[in-house]
Amino acid sequence: MGRDSQTGSWPGVFIAVEGIDGSGKSTVATAVVRRLRKELDREVILTREPGGTPLGEGVRDLVLSAASAGITPVAELLLFSAARAQHVSAVIEPHLRAGSIIVCDRFTDSTLAYQWGGRGLPRDTIAAAQAVATGGVAPDLRVLLDLPVTVALGRRHAESESVNRFDAEHVAFHQSVRNAYLQLVAEHPNQWLVIDADCSQEDAVETTYRSLLAWLTACDGRRLAGRA
Repeated sequence: MGRDSQTGSWPGVFIAVEGIDGSGKSTVATAVVRRLRKELDREVILTREPGGTPLGEGVRDLVLSAASAGITPVAELLLFSAARAQHVSAVIEPHLRAGSIIVCDRFTDSTLAYQWGGRGLPRDTIAAAQAVATGGVAPDLRVLLDLPVTVALGRRHAESESVNRFDAEHVAFHQSVRNAYLQLVAEHPNQWLVIDADCSQEDAVETTYRSLLAWLTACDGRRLAGRA
């Protein structure tokens, strides 16, 4: 669980939902959280990055806007990191300490996938920014909604009113982002739950919900065993 300097862990659970644009992660996260709230006798928080705080939402509007087309990769990284630092301090840490389940639509792996995989920034540069922004807070589980880039982009461009600056990137950019996600999974497979998102949203929601519920049940079982 999240780290605490006094006890070694926090009672909350932190789950990050990841995926390329058009993977359906925001829709899936919203639907899954709604069902978990009905199923579990526990507070379940849905938040997002960039976002989750007034500062984060302001950064979101800025970096997704076409007006930011000339932003440099380093500036983009630092803006995301500033939003994350505020989000961790104001939202994520307090809820982890309170014992909540936090489901976050994107977290640090998005930064690696997009700024390293997509933009080509060095991983050590990104890691340094991440360390400052998170203070060591990391997800207990990462959920990757994976599907082919062509399918994802087809979905995004069918929703023309919500297309943003990242959607306008060339196909090779999005393929590099997907490849980066898959490499992250290969490096630490025990940290990830990979969902095949090349299906209907209903099926993706059902698969993700059942998988998360099983993981949370097992997670609580391990905690109880550790206290025995």
